Amino acid sequence: MDARLARLSAFAKPTMTTLSGILALAVGSGINLYATVLTVGLCLRYGWLSGVPEELHVLANPIVLGIAGLLYAAEFIADKVPFFTPIWDGFHTFIRPLGAALLAAQATAHLSPTARLAAILLSGGVALGTHSAKMGARLAAHTVPDPITHSAISIAEDVGVVGLLALAWQHPLIALPVLLVFLLLLGLLLRMIIRTLTRIPGRVRSLWVRVE
Repeated sequence: MDARLARLSAFAKPTMTTLSGILALAVGSGINLYATVLTVGLCLRYGWLSGVPEELHVLANPIVLGIAGLLYAAEFIADKVPFFTPIWDGFHTFIRPLGAALLAAQATAHLSPTARLAAILLSGGVALGTHSAKMGARLAAHTVPDPITHSAISIAEDVGVVGLLALAWQHPLIALPVLLVFLLLLGLLLRMIIRTLTRIPGRVRSLWVRVE
């Protein structure tokens, strides 16, 4: 019995670590792809993370880090300009899910083709959902077009991405339940955002009639 439990534990822990890492990459990419790449790359380069798949060590390449750093700087500025943020997010509707899918493909290169395809599809879907929730929340936040508010939201997002990635590989058994709860809440949030956004045109028309 003890030997069987040991074999089960030896199989379950790497599986949970892999799943936790993939989900963290997907969620992080949906929020800020460049912060995700930059965080993982820097952590690997300076040995701040362990347990990361060997295939992802390409992110520690100086060229990759340089490009990710420049793009992160651009997003850092764009995220804090209230009426430019939706344009930036709209442009990244395809980039963030694609980036998440590519990261998943790289991270699972050692797995079977079936598992790798499943990881790619899962990552792309999760990143698209996370991106959609972020974009919807930012649109809703434009009712308060205050640069300080948008800056605070942006910084909180970046800090969340870094913390989530660190948790995913350092403490996967804790991170996995957290990520699953996050995905559940994400689904509920998307429903709320969709309902809110569908009411905006009616409110705009009402305000327009009052002005006239």
